[in-house]
Amino acid sequence: MKLPGGLDIESMMRQAQEMQETMGREMKQMTVEAAAGGGAVTVKMRGDFEVVSLTISPDLVKDGDVEMLQDLTVAALNEAKRKVEESLKGKLGGMLPPGLM
Repeated sequence: MKLPGGLDIESMMRQAQEMQETMGREMKQMTVEAAAGGGAVTVKMRGDFEVVSLTISPDLVKDGDVEMLQDLTVAALNEAKRKVEESLKGKLGGMLPPGLM
């Protein structure tokens, strides 16, 4: 369907879908790494927010401080999520109106 001015909605929708599929593939291939506690807990997360690894220093476990271990794990996961979101925003650039991400 062509609109006045020669805009072809179907073509635009196909292009948008192709861009979305490409972005999805790129995000699955991207991996970020985040750490907390000076590297005591390290998380690797894919661009689709799937955690692919979690490393905990043996020294941290020896101390037996479960609450600290939990806090550092949450902090590392949140930092990895922030990095993925930052990368996604960078890839999208100015494609989306402000406030959608």
